[in-house]
Amino acid sequence: MNLDKIDLNLLVYLDVLLRERNVTRSASLLGITQPAMSNGLRRLRETFGDPLLVRTSDGMIPTERAQTLQPLLRQILASVEQVIEPSSDFDARSSDRVFRIMTSDYGEATLIPKLLNRLRKEAPDVVLDILTPSDMSFLEVEQGLVDLVINRFDTMPQSFHQKTLWRDSFSCLFSVDNPISRDFSLDSYLMARHVWVSKTGMGAGMGITPKDTKRLGWVDEALEAIGVKRHISVFTRHYQSAALLAEQKGLVATIPTKAAAQSDNPRLVMKKPPFDVPDFELKMAWSPLLQHNAAHKWIRGVITEVAQSSGG
Repeated sequence: MNLDKIDLNLLVYLDVLLRERNVTRSASLLGITQPAMSNGLRRLRETFGDPLLVRTSDGMIPTERAQTLQPLLRQILASVEQVIEPSSDFDARSSDRVFRIMTSDYGEATLIPKLLNRLRKEAPDVVLDILTPSDMSFLEVEQGLVDLVINRFDTMPQSFHQKTLWRDSFSCLFSVDNPISRDFSLDSYLMARHVWVSKTGMGAGMGITPKDTKRLGWVDEALEAIGVKRHISVFTRHYQSAALLAEQKGLVATIPTKAAAQSDNPRLVMKKPPFDVPDFELKMAWSPLLQHNAAHKWIRGVITEVAQSSGG
């Protein structure tokens, strides 16, 4: 295969086709006609000597060769983008760029307010679009449709770049009227009723029950390690809701310390759990397609500095 015969546009076509698995939709995204996209797919098949995408009853499915090519293709296109990216620096003060950040309410409550304070001083017209984890998928992040994901992760696509922003511990919140406040111990903790919060905000799954220890997260796994279980009375996916529920006399919420500290409520007591729960890391992740973008490098740097100044 001679490199001088390869049309770079065809690689862009292939990247979109492998993501969308639909000729019509791919053509629309690229702003070309469907016949032009079909012709591009024909040329790609000739170039690689492989069907690449095969039509089935479930739609177009990539061949084994295409699946092998996909991560390599993204690396190639990211490198090309780096070469042609303008060398001028990002002018934050005059920019009105929108940065789309996907984060749980933990990140939104603990990090975003401090980030906004910084942006008001340095980039007053920059806009943040905060998305919840249920709004988009890892695939859409990988495609560069979201600038950053800020969350806690068990797993993450290997192609992503990532950076740890801070480590956090866990704390217990409960009402001053809760009997546990007079005798806060492991025994009283286990006798109490508890509020459960999603460990990542990335969708722990529907139909979760107190029996699903492996799906419940760090707190319940730590309890299982010492051979005990807590009594969960309510499930929520929001840390702020957990703090509100903790005001009820019989409930205890065990949530990240930085989130617990956001609750400036004299009716609540905050205590360290009466058992060991491992700390966790809040991470920032982004697509390799955005790694060398000047504006993106700037916002990553600002977020890192804000996190470090917050005790990260």
